[in-house]
Amino acid sequence: MSATWKYQARRLKQMIDANNETQAHLYMERLMLFPIDIQDRIIEDISHLSHCNSDAVAHILGHYSIQELK
Repeated sequence: MSATWKYQARRLKQMIDANNETQAHLYMERLMLFPIDIQDRIIEDISHLSHCNSDAVAHILGHYSIQELK
């Protein structure tokens, strides 16, 4: 994961840990340009992590941001 993804993951994790879902949605919408339905999936996936750390969150963000080209 790139340093940028790790930084964004760390900030997003802090917001979710603080139960500030509104801030998390705004962060993903304005800075990361994720649509609402994807934001909900990201938050749901993060909430189900058994070991929530920045690397795991960065992996989820990467999964939803990069569409594989076939």
